[in-house]
Amino acid sequence: MEQVGLAATSEVTLWALFVEAGFVVKLVMIGLVAASIWTWAIIIDKSVNYARARRQFDRFEQVFWSGQSLEDLYQMLTDRNTSGMSSIFVAAMGEWKKSFERGARSPMGLQMRIDKSMDVTLARESEKLEARLGSLASIGSAAPFIGLFGTVVGIMTSFQAIAGSKSTNLAVVAPGIAEALLATAMGLLAAIPAVIAYNKFSSDAGKLTGRMEGFADEFSGILSRQIDEKLQQRQAAE
Repeated sequence: MEQVGLAATSEVTLWALFVEAGFVVKLVMIGLVAASIWTWAIIIDKSVNYARARRQFDRFEQVFWSGQSLEDLYQMLTDRNTSGMSSIFVAAMGEWKKSFERGARSPMGLQMRIDKSMDVTLARESEKLEARLGSLASIGSAAPFIGLFGTVVGIMTSFQAIAGSKSTNLAVVAPGIAEALLATAMGLLAAIPAVIAYNKFSSDAGKLTGRMEGFADEFSGILSRQIDEKLQQRQAAE
């Protein structure tokens, strides 16, 4: 009796269910496991990257508002790999310097070029923050249906077993039903973390993008005042 109990226990392990599953159900399970692994890889990567971005934003804002010369800060950042707010700052200052070196005389045209440069950089940095979030959305929406497909195939297998054996004994039906339930569970296991992570990271990306937009607006105002001062000084010298 003890040997029979052990055998029955081994037959209902997850690995045994996977091994005994049909070819199609195995493919579904493998795909869902791969999707789950990819989901957690994105979650870990985004958690690290967003935490790093927040620290970089805090450090840059601290330096920027410390009263340091914009020219000195620009020279310090040009030799580094910048991202986020620092990239917006470098892009704006680069356009500022190029325009004045070429003798810009129209404050409106110069301001438009600087704003356009910051907008392009802001869009690029926002895309970096939102990279791979689409994968989370796709997994979150598709995984339950993929698991449901495995469920349908498993139930069909059970019906075929019933027809082949001409018996409705639970021992005949149970394996296919168990495979079906396992496919459903794996679909939910992949989808739930993906949906939660997508909602959280979308919110985080929006907040970080909002901080960059706020900085771009403030810096645009600062440069606008300096453009007026520079042009007035040039006109007075002439």
